Amino acid sequence: PTDFAGLYQIIQDVGILTGRSEEASTLTASLAQRVKTVENAVATATTTPVIFYELDGSDPAKPWTSGPGTFVDMLITKAGGKNVGSTLSGSWAQISVEDLLIQNPDIIILGDSAYGMTPDQVAARAGWENIKAVTDGQIYAFNDDLVTLAGPRLVDGLEELAKLIHPELFK
Repeated sequence: PTDFAGLYQIIQDVGILTGRSEEASTLTASLAQRVKTVENAVATATTTPVIFYELDGSDPAKPWTSGPGTFVDMLITKAGGKNVGSTLSGSWAQISVEDLLIQNPDIIILGDSAYGMTPDQVAARAGWENIKAVTDGQIYAFNDDLVTLAGPRLVDGLEELAKLIHPELFK
């Protein structure tokens, strides 16, 4: 799926195929309500922080991120942020440090934290010291499985992203 409507349809289809249509409908309604709750909260936000979602920082001069049209891009937007990667070409793309400095993200989210990347390592990267997220200490480890594996956990990912991007709305 490329959006929540597609996710809900897949859940419904699997429910039909497995003879569990009622459970699938209940799950889909619950997920849709959770998404709506996040959307309603984010609608009251007064800011739209710029977010850099790092998929792979093994080359710190050109880390990989999620581009336009991806589920990660959509989730960041729904969570009330602006994805740095939305300006790039391709679904998964590398971004230069120069481009990061120009976009100057407010928050860095480390989808590669499961592979050992830490906020301290990112903060110590050459050329990254002037990025707002680094100077403000807004670098967060994140469970990438919540936003890259299609399934009900994508709603968990949306909720977690919204809490990182707009903690003031989810106290």
